[in-house]
Amino acid sequence: MGINIVFMGSPEFAIPVLKALAGHYHLVGIVTQPDKPAGRGQVLTPLPVKKLALELGLPYIQPRRLREPDAMEQLRIWRPDLIVVAAFGQILKPEVLDLSPLGCINVHASLLPRWRGAAPIQAAILNGDSITGVTIMRMDPGVDTGPLLSQRSIPIQPDDTAGTLGERLSILGAELLTTALPVYINGEVILQPQDENQATRAPMLKKEDGKLDFGLPAEALARKVRAFNPWPGSYTFLEDQLFKIHRAHTYQLDGVEPGKRYMVGRWPAFGTAKGLLVLDEVQPAGKKPMAGDLFLRGARNWGH
Repeated sequence: MGINIVFMGSPEFAIPVLKALAGHYHLVGIVTQPDKPAGRGQVLTPLPVKKLALELGLPYIQPRRLREPDAMEQLRIWRPDLIVVAAFGQILKPEVLDLSPLGCINVHASLLPRWRGAAPIQAAILNGDSITGVTIMRMDPGVDTGPLLSQRSIPIQPDDTAGTLGERLSILGAELLTTALPVYINGEVILQPQDENQATRAPMLKKEDGKLDFGLPAEALARKVRAFNPWPGSYTFLEDQLFKIHRAHTYQLDGVEPGKRYMVGRWPAFGTAKGLLVLDEVQPAGKKPMAGDLFLRGARNWGH
């Protein structure tokens, strides 16, 4: 279609959306986050959207803050008719929201108004939701409070992590945007306001949020392990050393002591407020991820 679009996004979740736009619309520019340190050497590494922008030969900018004068000037030069956002990682100020005639459209990974904020995928798993989905919305100055164009739901599978669920939602988001945009551009969609009474928050996560509290039930901890995989990750400490837990499941056993170490067959486990958290995949400090039973072979003093 003959309109100019600026795309804003950063992580892997945004890639299917960017590909869908590139196949159907004229993209005049990409806005993405600055390169991030990665790996043991903490080498500055471009995020997925920048990599794809380079592959597609699209112009891009990487402002630390979108309100920087140079960033705003470049946006004005691009003169977008529409701005499309998917997991960009920065809040858009009114001067950006009002820049394009068709405003800013966001691809959000939840069924708004449930799980507004930066971590909706993790929040859905963490809170035991059975379904989630994608919402296409027109952005306003609030955090994910704008009116809705379209929504589509999918079930959350019992073994879903934030990674696996995020992959499915990103593909769903691209499909839904492809359907919703032509109707929106032609002025044929009736925007639906959100029900504020149903709103819940999914604030940005920090590394320290991943620490496991064995005073909680095993079921809640198993959900946390899935919700925080791959980021920010779940962990505890063994002999003052970081001990990451990548995959786990529950085992119901009465009378266990929270935080105490147990064995379920050949698998390590922690006692919780209710039941055992059995460790399927772990990563001791300084080592690579390994199956729980393999770890247990070398942890002679694990069990009690």
